[in-house]
Amino acid sequence: MVGPVVEELAGEYEGKVKVGKVDVDNNPSVSMKYGIRSIPTLLIFKNGEVVDQVVGAVPKSVLQKQLDAQVA
Repeated sequence: MVGPVVEELAGEYEGKVKVGKVDVDNNPSVSMKYGIRSIPTLLIFKNGEVVDQVVGAVPKSVLQKQLDAQVA
């Protein structure tokens, strides 16, 4: 449900942000490291540190607002 929105944002923010996906079923250490308990969880990193987190399916506008806050 969130996948297509994330793909759209990856295109729109190309050159400004890097977008990646992790299958937490196949990489449980990642979910443990970041305390991920619900899927989908989107983490926003800046300089290698988590600066924001979105849990659940949210509208594209919410994700844009959070990305814009970190890109600016």
